[in-house]
Amino acid sequence: MKGTRSLTIPAHSKVRLLLDNEQLTTGYLSLQFSRGKDAEIRIGYSEALYSDSLTHAKGHRDQMEGKFFVGYEDRIQADGGSNRDFTSLWWRTYRYLNLLVTTADEPLVLEDLFGTSSRYPLKQETTFSVPERKDLQQMLDIGWRTARLCANETYMDCPYYEQLQYFGDTRIQALITLYNTRDPWLVKNALEQGRQSMVADGLTMSRYPSNLHQFISSFSLLWIGMGYDYYRYRDDANYLKTLLPAHRQILSWYEQWLKPDYSLGYVPNWFFADWANSFDYGEPPREKDGDSAFQDLLYLMSLQMAAELEQNLGLPALAQHYQTLQTNLKKAIYQHYWNPGKGLLADTKTQRSYSQHVNALAVLAGVVEADQAKQVMQTVLSDRSLTQTTIYFRYYVNQALSKAGLGDLLLNHLQLWQDQMGLGLTTWAEMPEPSRSDCHAWGSSPNIEFYRIVLGIDSEAAGFKKIRIAPALGTLKEASGSMPHPAGTIKTQYTLNAQGKLTARITLPPATSGTFYWKGKVYPLQEGSQVLEL
Repeated sequence: MKGTRSLTIPAHSKVRLLLDNEQLTTGYLSLQFSRGKDAEIRIGYSEALYSDSLTHAKGHRDQMEGKFFVGYEDRIQADGGSNRDFTSLWWRTYRYLNLLVTTADEPLVLEDLFGTSSRYPLKQETTFSVPERKDLQQMLDIGWRTARLCANETYMDCPYYEQLQYFGDTRIQALITLYNTRDPWLVKNALEQGRQSMVADGLTMSRYPSNLHQFISSFSLLWIGMGYDYYRYRDDANYLKTLLPAHRQILSWYEQWLKPDYSLGYVPNWFFADWANSFDYGEPPREKDGDSAFQDLLYLMSLQMAAELEQNLGLPALAQHYQTLQTNLKKAIYQHYWNPGKGLLADTKTQRSYSQHVNALAVLAGVVEADQAKQVMQTVLSDRSLTQTTIYFRYYVNQALSKAGLGDLLLNHLQLWQDQMGLGLTTWAEMPEPSRSDCHAWGSSPNIEFYRIVLGIDSEAAGFKKIRIAPALGTLKEASGSMPHPAGTIKTQYTLNAQGKLTARITLPPATSGTFYWKGKVYPLQEGSQVLEL
């Protein structure tokens, strides 16, 4: 329905109006109408139309013909008066609206239908330009829209279904906020909600606020990771110190499951990792005694982060304890899971299955390093027999690519996002097709990695007090962009000529310093503008 004219539904009629907003949105929907006493108006909301009721397939999101509508709805009964205004009692999520109108003895006049946007007021402070790849900007636009729709009074996994702040999702959402905005409050709120969700056993809930206790053990570790990210990118040591007792509780809870060889036994609760095809309800393989490389690696990474936080903000003696645990655990992981014939880490000690997930984490945790890490990640990208990550866990794969020195390959491995763009999605989906949710901000990790990997901007010290710049341009000849920093703005501009000579124009905020990395060489950076000819 476009234009300014009203629409009259005759008496004793049944009318259906299917409206396409052309992109997914959230907001309070308002319908203004008159007359139509005893008419029933049903307003249905859906992210997409469906093409198959058995598989829940949706197909191309722009296509309407041959599809059917499924969605929750508001139901209104007209009283026959004039200038009536209905507004939904809670914000709704929709691309498609399905109006079903049944009139009685009087015509109903529909005068206006509109939405009032409702979301957290994040302000994007980044810029990004790659003239050779227009699709990259489209990815950023879709990712930012997805992140915005999944940020309300808290972060949310999705705006249409649960509307819950899951801490695995939220770690990525918080880093999107830190890279793209100057707003610390939603990140701090998520950290605080995690602390408030903790139970006597020592774990956070998997999601909070929620009146239903649900636990995903690994999400408590990822909540620690969110605090570590905040420590690296924002200077807020006094607040971070208040989180350390909660970190200690979580890690102490995990420590009770350690075996004599320092690997973990059977850790209880939902063992969610990713919606990978061969994972049973999102759970990676593990043996009856609990052994799991995925589980051990996430715990190892948490010990590494916690040791640094304790050393700099808390109890150095506890940092030493975590260091001892991680040293022994790293040895056990390599001993039990590394298969030299395959050049990969297996999912379990039986070495019957292999995944991108485990091997990416092994690189991030430093279980494999240098040339061995590079070889592992090359296999991760090329070996389709491995369990493949979906859009959520691709964040960790791309981080591992960068750590292994293969960040130049990032732009060649964006098929997960390109496939969704090819299906007309205007926000990133939760999982591979057929996806339940069409809007999950855990898929917006390009809104971090195009800045962190392609432009190469990263923190090299607590509080972002030192800046690391190590661009991974791949085949690009030109790229530029900027991102917010606690002390100002970081700006980069790169031009690579036909002879391979790089011109890098870098601007660092006041009272900061940095390091520029290019082709194995290191160059100092100072505050203000500078030009490097390399």
